[in-house]
Amino acid sequence: MLHKAIQVRFYSTQNQKIQLALTFGGAGWWWNYNLNKLIEVYKKTGKKLGCSALNTLLPGLKKSDRSPWRGECHSHFLQSNRLKLTTAYTKFFDKNAGFTELKFQHKKQSVQYYQNVKIVEVNVKVFRKRGRAKPKIHRLIEGKSTGAIISNNYSVKSLIYILSEIEGENQTTKEGRIYGINLGVKYFAIVTEGEKKSKYDNAKHFAKHEKNLKRQQQKLTRQQKKSNSRYKDRKVIPKVYERVKNSRQDFLHKLSYKLGSDSLAVIVDNLHVLGMVRKQNWAKAISDKGLENFSNFGVQKWERKGGNLVEVDRWFPSSKLCSNCFHQRTEMPLDIREWTCPHCGTDHDQQGNAAINLRAEGIRILKTEGSAVSALGGEVRPKLGRKSKLLPSPMSKEAPTIFGTPI
Repeated sequence: MLHKAIQVRFYSTQNQKIQLALTFGGAGWWWNYNLNKLIEVYKKTGKKLGCSALNTLLPGLKKSDRSPWRGECHSHFLQSNRLKLTTAYTKFFDKNAGFTELKFQHKKQSVQYYQNVKIVEVNVKVFRKRGRAKPKIHRLIEGKSTGAIISNNYSVKSLIYILSEIEGENQTTKEGRIYGINLGVKYFAIVTEGEKKSKYDNAKHFAKHEKNLKRQQQKLTRQQKKSNSRYKDRKVIPKVYERVKNSRQDFLHKLSYKLGSDSLAVIVDNLHVLGMVRKQNWAKAISDKGLENFSNFGVQKWERKGGNLVEVDRWFPSSKLCSNCFHQRTEMPLDIREWTCPHCGTDHDQQGNAAINLRAEGIRILKTEGSAVSALGGEVRPKLGRKSKLLPSPMSKEAPTIFGTPI
């Protein structure tokens, strides 16, 4: 069974806006109320409250005269919200995640409909009493609808994520190209499939949005506080941020789809993006590129096409290693973009050489796991036996020579 989600925008009526506001407000209030209860009980007794104890508080609160709006919120949303909170609270005590935060009205809000979601003509039936949602469906929705998520982003747009189930399984392919991808700063990606290399430049559209953002922020600072003009200009800045986000995601989706459409395996480096962002000179450039999202966007596309995603360990010396004779340099400063191997005299481009080494190491990993792939992307008999406990070495991948000498 395959699961798929499609994001579309829908235009809510005034009654639907009221119900969504009540639902978002009720879910956020219930989250904060339960979190406060959990903290108070733990301070007094040193124990955690369970799901059943929190559920017993809900009927009395919904019938209270102080807050009649709670009765408009569907209990299904509140119970699912409570389940997410207790799960996050348990993960914190198991040291698998940080402490959960309170919900605020000015942040992004969402609510999930698990039941009674139907596609009626071009409308989506999710509301109980307020009619149907009218989204702009831009593609055919396959399979059976199982749920929907409605959210409001920072620019006050209503989005609906339609979840569906499709019968069948992911495709399986035994032929295709094997891409080695090196993500960097000068070029967004250098892709190699053997002898051929392809360079993909960084997206150029961010400069235009940055100028627009600077202009809108300066305009906002000149407005008088608590004026109508300032209130209107405050709504413009989130729209500029949304254009930047949409432009970045469009670039990443198109590139990941292009590489995964005819690939047997895609090999990338497991980058430590959080550590790279800590450097002041790199923080803005790396954050604008969205390097951490490229693999996340592509993994579902590649699996759906039957391909594999291989992440090479971040400590593998892909930049320091000569792809011709496997000589390894001791140091590789970041300002060196081209270098010559002192052992064989081969001239290397830093990112292109790293892409070749990543591809070779990914092929070695696939062979070790028993996948039927070769260096050229064809099908071969997998090697049997236990996995090697040695350090990763590219010499075992396509091994006709060692240091340029025939075996």
